[in-house]
Amino acid sequence: MMSNSLFVMFVGAALLMALTPGPNMIYLISRSLCQGRAAGVMSWFGVVLGFTVHMLCAAVGLTALFMAVPLGYELLKFAGALYLIWLAWQAVRPGARSPFEARDLPAEPPHKLFVMGLLTSTLNPTVAIFYLSVLPQFISPESGSVLAQSLLLGSTQVLIGSSVNLAVTLSAAGMAGWFAKNRCWLAVQRYVMGLVLGALAFKLLSQQRSAA
Repeated sequence: MMSNSLFVMFVGAALLMALTPGPNMIYLISRSLCQGRAAGVMSWFGVVLGFTVHMLCAAVGLTALFMAVPLGYELLKFAGALYLIWLAWQAVRPGARSPFEARDLPAEPPHKLFVMGLLTSTLNPTVAIFYLSVLPQFISPESGSVLAQSLLLGSTQVLIGSSVNLAVTLSAAGMAGWFAKNRCWLAVQRYVMGLVLGALAFKLLSQQRSAA
């Protein structure tokens, strides 16, 4: 059975990634500001289903595969760290925009909002990298069923990610308004995000497989 300390560490990693603005958060904020909370919530339902798709795909085979093949695991971990470094650079590079600066989006009907949320989440490389590079480090075959551990951790990530994204969706107008009045914090938010992503990439590269 997974240790409580390892589970708490995973919860922290999942929360960190959920709080890091990415395609899902940018889309939900923009949709809520352009079309209202109801549209944002409908889009959020699609995003949650996308999380579930990622979780089930990882649980039924991918995690077990890369835990069983050391070389594949190491290559995927390295690729995940490089992607996190790229995200960090995108956050701090000159001319970068904060996700709290909403994009203009046209109004869409409910069914299309759901589908667009689903596609945004399913095709979100950040979520895929988390499941394929970060989640396997918290799974240990010696602790029991890899499938059961994958489902537990994956469900935890879905719960955390969904909760954070719902909070962002419902408070998008307030956050955007505050940042509009305090624009210096847009830059602060970007640099903090870049620092966090860079630190996570370093942790990923330095993590030994035996610690998973």
